[in-house]
Amino acid sequence: MNIDEILNKSRAGDVLSREDLICLLSLRPDCPETYKVFAEANRISKKVSNGKAEVHAQFAVNLAPCNCGCLFCSFARVNGVFSTAKELSHEQAVDYARQFEGEGANAVFMMSTAQFPFERFLEIAMEVRKGLKPETTLIANVGDQSLRNAVKLKEAGFAGVYHALRLREGIDTHLTVESRKKSIFDFKEAGLEVGTCVEPVGLEHTNAELAEMIEFTASFNPSYSGAARRISIPGTKIARRGMISELRMAQIVAVTRLGMPQTVIGNCTHEPCTLGAIAGANLFWAEVGANPRDIEAKTEEGRGETVNNCRSIFQESNWDLWYGPSRYYNRGHKRSEQNAAWSDFSAALQSRR
Repeated sequence: MNIDEILNKSRAGDVLSREDLICLLSLRPDCPETYKVFAEANRISKKVSNGKAEVHAQFAVNLAPCNCGCLFCSFARVNGVFSTAKELSHEQAVDYARQFEGEGANAVFMMSTAQFPFERFLEIAMEVRKGLKPETTLIANVGDQSLRNAVKLKEAGFAGVYHALRLREGIDTHLTVESRKKSIFDFKEAGLEVGTCVEPVGLEHTNAELAEMIEFTASFNPSYSGAARRISIPGTKIARRGMISELRMAQIVAVTRLGMPQTVIGNCTHEPCTLGAIAGANLFWAEVGANPRDIEAKTEEGRGETVNNCRSIFQESNWDLWYGPSRYYNRGHKRSEQNAAWSDFSAALQSRR
């Protein structure tokens, strides 16, 4: 099948097959056909989000060496980047959250390392929730959790979570595919919206692996999907594998958008860049505190972007901005429309397997 036929399928609202996705991913990132894919992804993203991009903002409640063995993460004990543990006070956490709220972030994320005590995370979260406006969208970025803990997150005032099945989970990490998937479905059962991503993409990942992961993220109707490249942590073994270019990342972002149902409003990329926005990304993150892609304890002194910088990148890429609580994590006002559209997509996806 040629590229125009695949793009015509996308314009018609048809579900792209895994073979279609692999075909699009196999294009040279700088060939004319890839720019057609960018244009189609950009069209869809602007259609489903009314041309308005969002900026979410994340702070870390702690920094500590972690035993989950994620080779791509600066927190991993095996990488030897950080050797001591630090934790925010309740007051510091509230201050960070209020800072983001005041800057107009569409959602405020609280992140912890995977092994940070869950009950302590909840204690901090409840103080943060009390310190924010009721309409501010609060999101958790935590390790795998049981259904019971997922319900506790919902009760504590979280609208959703970020959680991903990472590429080569169980090979480049000590975690299992099953545990990651179970957490995602437990979060959803608890009534939390789940944002996800195809990540962290490296040079070694095949087009077939990427297409399979795109299909998986589409399969549970996330609040957003997207793609993010692996950032090399200096001195680590995995850094020797190298990094994909921003142009290649933008290509994967665009193909991911084409692989999603249009019930999925958001299409993310990280780290923020104009190429990603041109290729259909409508979600960036600002960050402070610890960052798994940074060797600085305070990423605002390293790789982290600000809310205003993220907005500027979108504006340079011809995106308007959404002001107010995140639409990606608050899809309930269109729930009946979403359910009908998702039912059609899910049936089509299942019929292709």
